[in-house]
Amino acid sequence: MTDVSIGIAAMTDGQLVELVRRGDRQAFDELIRRHRRMCVDVASLYLRNRSDAEDQTQIAFLKAYEHFDQYRGDAGFSVWLARIVANECMMLLRSRRRAHFVYLDQTASDTYRPRLQLPARGPNPEGEYASRQMTRPLEAEVRRIPPLMRNVMLLRDIKGLPMTDVAARLGITVPAAKSRLVRARTEMRSRLTQRHRLVRKLQLARATAV
Repeated sequence: MTDVSIGIAAMTDGQLVELVRRGDRQAFDELIRRHRRMCVDVASLYLRNRSDAEDQTQIAFLKAYEHFDQYRGDAGFSVWLARIVANECMMLLRSRRRAHFVYLDQTASDTYRPRLQLPARGPNPEGEYASRQMTRPLEAEVRRIPPLMRNVMLLRDIKGLPMTDVAARLGITVPAAKSRLVRARTEMRSRLTQRHRLVRKLQLARATAV
């Protein structure tokens, strides 16, 4: 591992975001490496299929890079990324329900870059239902994480606070806050993976019983 890669791996998400804004692709790759499993877990909650979740997550990553200029930093990067993943999954589900085939006959202009469409904030019954389907299990698993780890994850990943602010609010050092965050994310990934496996077993059991 080179000195540059070691330096990037030690940076916070906020620092990496600034590098990406300057055109550093390696910094974006590091952000994706950190949050990939979380994004696939989120996609799996929508699609109930790990392979489809992997595909839609990859599409979301490409769109996130193409439209990185739309990230304003009002929420943590992982939250913004998860919203794009959720949007891609909802689009796939809608297309499947409508059984509508779209043929692309034209090549987009090199100068035209449509804005990335994230889920609307206004009332949307379909979107609200899908959001609840994803949010409920996430909230349930977050509540099961021990408070010492849960609080740092809520402040950092949900509210998007800098690690210095997270540490100050919790009355601990920044290294301690980082350590708790790593443990919290690992715990969350493990719980989401277990939940996904349980859902798959139940689906297989129901399919066999029919």
